Amino acid sequence: MSTDTNVFTATGRRKTATARVRIIAGTGKLTVNGREFDTHFSHEDFSKQAYAPLVTVAMLDKIDVTANVRGGGVAGQAVAVAHGIARALQKLDPELRSALKKAGHITRDPREKERKKPGQPGARKRFQFSKR
Repeated sequence: MSTDTNVFTATGRRKTATARVRIIAGTGKLTVNGREFDTHFSHEDFSKQAYAPLVTVAMLDKIDVTANVRGGGVAGQAVAVAHGIARALQKLDPELRSALKKAGHITRDPREKERKKPGQPGARKRFQFSKR
């Protein structure tokens, strides 16, 4: 663990993806699993979604972000990183909470995949009903 007081860490989650995020005052360098945001998140929309909390509080060029993400798919990982960044920004400056909350970055999306039930082909799908 770092002894620097200007390093803020937080955990973001979405579906089965978990992101451990560290933010430090810097020049706006964004990395995920040792790669650039644009390289890790294949589509432009995912990378924009991941750094959306920084745009909301106008700190995109003032903070360096390092994230480690495990589990889930690309979309879930992007939202998990955004959730982690928002929580870390809240630790950095508690006054940012209202802006982040209003934009919906603080709230964790609680939706998870529903389990498959026994005797059925899927979570909700049923086998075809035959009356006769």
